[in-house]
Amino acid sequence: MRYVAGMSTLILTQPQVRALLPMDVCIELVAKALEDYSAGKGQNPLRRGLLLEDRQRVFGLMPGRTLDPDTLGLKVVGVFPGNQGTRWDGHQGLVCLFDSQTGVPAAILDGSEVTALRTAAASGLATRLLAREEASHLAILGSGVQARTHLEAMLSVRAVEQVSVFSPNRQNLERFVQRESRRFDVAIEAASSVEAAVSEADLVCTTTSAREPVLRGAWLKPGCHVNAVGACSPKVRELDTQLVALASVFVDSREAALAEAGDLLIAQAEGAFAEPPILAEIGDVSAGRSPARTSPDEVTLFKSLGIAVEDLVSAHYVLEEARRRKVGVEVPLGGLRHPEDRA
Repeated sequence: MRYVAGMSTLILTQPQVRALLPMDVCIELVAKALEDYSAGKGQNPLRRGLLLEDRQRVFGLMPGRTLDPDTLGLKVVGVFPGNQGTRWDGHQGLVCLFDSQTGVPAAILDGSEVTALRTAAASGLATRLLAREEASHLAILGSGVQARTHLEAMLSVRAVEQVSVFSPNRQNLERFVQRESRRFDVAIEAASSVEAAVSEADLVCTTTSAREPVLRGAWLKPGCHVNAVGACSPKVRELDTQLVALASVFVDSREAALAEAGDLLIAQAEGAFAEPPILAEIGDVSAGRSPARTSPDEVTLFKSLGIAVEDLVSAHYVLEEARRRKVGVEVPLGGLRHPEDRA
């Protein structure tokens, strides 16, 4: 990204990000970013973070660089499970973009909405590549932000006719079903249990804050595709060992999965396999460098952790659209040399 001389830093709010980044566009942006990442283009170091005193809250830093589009930036993100039931999203943060040549700040975007959209977009990409073409029954575990965006992503890539949703919070579950039934022309029902939600599903999205398995392999029917997005640290998981062992496993980042994916690492520690059986990164599948599903009865699993390049390309698109539509607030950020120091 080249910063235009004299232009102030653009600040964009959550509603503005949401309005400027359609799901179908975000899926294509994430596809390109992950294809390039898996091809070794750009830079995406592992995230670094602080585990706060209660060992529940996490505050992290995710820097990255992409070459096409030309972006340099980072996401500062916090995961705050205690926000459940309040007005605040459990994910809080900012995505900051900088001019790649001068380092001048170009934009600051609300990170909650970027995270919500790009995470679901990656699952949408994986579903498009891995799920059976005729998949029509979707199960969602969870009723929060990621459940909302994952429903939209799944409807973008498959002709879903029936949606089963389960959440242990009955009030949130019923509110989700009512709201999303008005938003989309699809049958959405509240399930009585996780097993009831997933037993006939072709697609399953786990969007929970669980620390122990909520989804078991024994409950899945042959040919099911699973997007697991809730657990993002080595000590927590949403999936039991049987599911991980029976599935064909795909990831967004092999490096991140081997360091952070508790769903895989805990199954390994329990003796399911010597090393996590990752078949491929989804970027390689998208680019045609690795195969996808090989049989109708194969259970496929996309273990998503979310990486910085997804945030950066999404934020870059939002910034370009905001400039085109003249949206956002400009502020004079960027360090200037003192006049006495100038040549």
